[in-house]
Order: sequence, then structure tokens, then C-alpha cells
Amino acid sequence: MPSSVPSSTDGWWCSPNTEYAFLGFSYEVTACQSLTKLNSDFADIKNTFGSRYVRLYGACDRDGFYDDIVSAAWATGLGVHALIWFGFDGGDQWMTRRDSLVSSLTSNPKAKFVTRGVQFGSEPLFDNVLPHSELASQVTSLKSKLLGVGIPVTVSELAYGYQERGGAQDVLDAIDFINVHILPFFSALATFGAAAWPLVETDMNWFIKHGNGKKMYFDENGWPSIASPGVQPNSILAQASVANEEGFFSMLDSHCEDLKLGPQGGIGWFAHIYSDEQEPGYGIYDDAGKKKFPFKPRTSC
Repeated sequence: MPSSVPSSTDGWWCSPNTEYAFLGFSYEVTACQSLTKLNSDFADIKNTFGSRYVRLYGACDRDGFYDDIVSAAWATGLGVHALIWFGFDGGDQWMTRRDSLVSSLTSNPKAKFVTRGVQFGSEPLFDNVLPHSELASQVTSLKSKLLGVGIPVTVSELAYGYQERGGAQDVLDAIDFINVHILPFFSALATFGAAAWPLVETDMNWFIKHGNGKKMYFDENGWPSIASPGVQPNSILAQASVANEEGFFSMLDSHCEDLKLGPQGGIGWFAHIYSDEQEPGYGIYDDAGKKKFPFKPRTSC
């Protein structure tokens, strides 16, 4: 990154047309990681894997935490997909999180140079947090608040979250780009991670059909290596295992050329999630900080 903060983001970001293939990791922040830990993890994400972005997941409500995210991202040269976290309890704390994030994005001079976008999430439609018309209004309102810093807004959601609400076309029309959850382990048609491409393709094609040509990212995207009470398959053939997790990501990597055919230069994907410490079973790293399998997906093809 430059030694001083530029005066403008004009020409700062690479074209979305260059953003396809592997882009980085989901990164869970409920632990409220220290700046030292953020710097260390972000450096690993950047240097070990060639990542361009981190996509935040969960929430840390410590004052100044997003400023630490900005500092670590600036120091390591990563972009951030920030998140307004609704959680699972149906409360309205997301409003405070929204306002706090807006404050940081509009007051921290480095924020607009590392924040590629802001997501409402995770799965607010599927979790029935807000009626889709109200969610669309929230997107539109946030876009206006961030217009001055040029940060786009999206919703992080499953295809099914839209589909079970008649398509929620008002939300798809309101968002600037599309962040898609690809979690085929839960499909009633799931078999093996390595064989999941038809399930990925079905959801991908639905968003292409209804997304008005908008840029797409697979942001919450993975296959668990262990099951838990909240992570159970809906197919007797689907198994949570390291082999299936590895098979899923190898399969995605093998379809780089297919993803490159997506809207606006192709579809980029994140691995959900960085470490099992953050969400058991989904990590590329295990609890001991060791890779569960070789992971070096292509960043271009």
C-alpha cells in the first residue's frame, strides 16, 4: 500500500472484470481478534494463498474493531467485504452495528481504500429477519449513506432465501453486486463434495437469470469436515468429512474456466472459512493451525 493515503479512490480498485476464481476467505470475527492477531492472519491470507479479499462473518461489537480491520487490511494489502451482522436471535442490534460501521467507513480515511463492499447478512431472507421489501429499503438507504465514499452494498444470501419469497426481485434490483451462499452439503440432492458442481451450477444459473448482469461472488461457500447439531445433511449420501471438503474446493478450482464465463468477467469465490477455530469443520486450517489438506486454488485461469 502507498506510504500515505491517496486523495481519491478514482482508479484505485481493479476492474470487477478481473475478479474471478479464488479471491480469499470468509473470516469470523466473533472472537474480537486483537490487531496483532488480525495482522498475522491477514498476512497469512495474503501471502500464503495469494488472496485479494477477506469476507467478514459474525460480529464483534468492540468499539473501534472495524478500524482495526481497516488497519490490518491496509498493512497487508487486502480488500474487505464488510458485514452488518443480523445474528440469529431476531433482535435489533444489527441497527447499532450498521450505524457503527457507517461511522467508521465515513470517518476513517483509509476505510474506503480497503472496503470493497458492505453486506447485509448473513442470510437475512432465509432467516426471515426482515420482509424482503424492508431489506431492499435498507440496502437503498445504506447505499445513499455510503455514496460519498463510493462503497457498494449487497446482501449475503442463499438462492433459496430469495426463491421462497417469490424471488425477492426488489432486493436483487437494489443491491450493487450479488454475494451468493453456496452450501451444497445441505441439499437433499447432495452426494460428495467432488460431485457438487450440478448443485453449484443450479444456484449460479438462477442468480445469473435474475441478477440483471450484476457481478457475482460465492462468499459463504464450503463443505464441512465435521457435522454438529446445527450442521446436518438432508441427504443420506452427504457426509461431513475432510475428504469431501477437499473434494468440494478441488472441484470448484477445476471449474475456474466455467466460472470465468459468468457476468462481468466471471464469478469469484471465497473459502468458508479460514479456520476451524472460527467455525468448526468449515476451516481450511484445523484447530491446531494446520492445513487439513493441500489448498492452493487458482487465482486466475
